Amino acid sequence: MMSQKYNLQLTPSSPEPFKADKPASNPVAVLMSGGVDSSVTAHLLKEAGWNVMGLTMKIPVSCNAYTRERRGAFAAIVCNQLDLPHYFVDVTEVFEEIIIEPFRRSYRQGRTPNPCADCNAKLKFGLLWDFLQEKFGINHIATGHYARVVKTNGRAFLARASDKSKDQSYFLFGISPGRIERLVFPLADLTKQQVRSIAARLNLTIAEGPESMELCFTAEGDYRGLFEEAELNQQGQIQNMQGQTIGTHKGITNYTIGQRRGVGFAGGQPLYVAGIDAGTNTIVLGSREEVSHSVIKANQVNILIPELLSPGQSLFGKVRSYGQAHHCRVIEAGGGNITVGFNQPVFAPCPGQKLVLYDQDENIVAGGTIVSFGD
Repeated sequence: MMSQKYNLQLTPSSPEPFKADKPASNPVAVLMSGGVDSSVTAHLLKEAGWNVMGLTMKIPVSCNAYTRERRGAFAAIVCNQLDLPHYFVDVTEVFEEIIIEPFRRSYRQGRTPNPCADCNAKLKFGLLWDFLQEKFGINHIATGHYARVVKTNGRAFLARASDKSKDQSYFLFGISPGRIERLVFPLADLTKQQVRSIAARLNLTIAEGPESMELCFTAEGDYRGLFEEAELNQQGQIQNMQGQTIGTHKGITNYTIGQRRGVGFAGGQPLYVAGIDAGTNTIVLGSREEVSHSVIKANQVNILIPELLSPGQSLFGKVRSYGQAHHCRVIEAGGGNITVGFNQPVFAPCPGQKLVLYDQDENIVAGGTIVSFGD
């Protein structure tokens, strides 16, 4: 097991240990950040008769560690309120190795990583799940994600949540297909307001707490705290789409494709970052049309519905977590790669971000890491 490679340390915060072998129990671990979503998830599962354990990851945090530690303490407090066993698990070493360092490396190479999706696939629903099975015999994991597990005809599918404005299925595409049926998402059919109402009715401390930070390991979401000053200020050329130098940028780690604000150049029309070349330390600016592309290729593909991933198949694709999925067709698939063509160009697909494909029923078919794009 990969989890044996790392020194994952458990620290109980509740007096009573978790017992997975309670009579007629269905054990489940709830991954709790200290926010309202995971707290209500723990309550709903307890009410539904599950044998619930709360688990909070201790991770490395850039700069303001107090905020993160305080949120983790809230998880322990909520479990105490709900009379549930709770543990902290120290994943500092593995988080640094498989999440933070690849994140830094991607920005240095001019890509835009998606550490939340990587954390879900590799750590939360990968290594940590293995650890829980070994340590407690727990086969089910629950989170406060807004997503659905749909079970039909003996199969389990990972699908978009009922509340599309909160849907987080995009970040979950990388979960192993064999584990989908053992995922539990109690918030699948709830809205955020309904979740807050439940928390308020229970008098939970976090009922009106703020939304979780998008990047849990950075200070207030500012990823630049992970880089040295020299990396953030390594100046280079800004070019237009014709290769002409039109300005100077302040360091490629400050930019992502599709970015408009803060690029350091004011043109006669809105201009966006259209390309980042780490080899020449250059960024290229273009119009919205020049930053939009129809053909997108991804690698490291995780396939959940293999029979729908054939050339010519009509699907719906997303290249970022927010917004609607758009019509596309499969051009090529195989060898861990996939190429799709969108009916209309999509704005600013970023190498390093994720391409996630859905069927007409909003089930995830496959997803992977964007490597290139074209027209």
